[in-house]
Amino acid sequence: MHNRTDLPQQSGRATPADRAAATRFPVAVDAALRTAGWQPGRWDIRQAEEWADALRAHTSPAGHQHAVFPAAVEAWAEFGGLHITASAPGRQIAPASVRIDPLSGLHLARTLGDLGRALETEVSPLGEEGDGQAVLAIDAEGRVYSIDHTGDWFLGTDIDQALATLVGGIQPERLTSG
Repeated sequence: MHNRTDLPQQSGRATPADRAAATRFPVAVDAALRTAGWQPGRWDIRQAEEWADALRAHTSPAGHQHAVFPAAVEAWAEFGGLHITASAPGRQIAPASVRIDPLSGLHLARTLGDLGRALETEVSPLGEEGDGQAVLAIDAEGRVYSIDHTGDWFLGTDIDQALATLVGGIQPERLTSG
């Protein structure tokens, strides 16, 4: 893992009014989200809390545990369970399909803990990109990352920007030291 302390700062979490805004996402991303079952105001806190409990209860054989914090629970509550597939070509690269399910990262507590230490924050699983080609993670500030066999990638300062990056086919920024 690489130390990365110069990540863009989040301007603030989305408010309920922001979450219900009609122009919150680019048109193609909004269409993909709605096709997947998302709508403004979607909020399944019961499912999010069940995921939080399952992650808190899991300990790896080596003793590693997951971090659970409000930014993760909020993202799970709004987008959890969705399988989002782009219906339009990407802007810079091929768009990625996204599945928001934190349990897809259940057995990656050490990997996510290592990333969190490198970033000097806590990191929790968010879901997966493609058919398991990469794990998606969210930090305590709401920033989103993708971890695959080629490295660690910064997807956005919040879940909205990350979804726009993935589903919109925007080239993510590779995490590097420095």
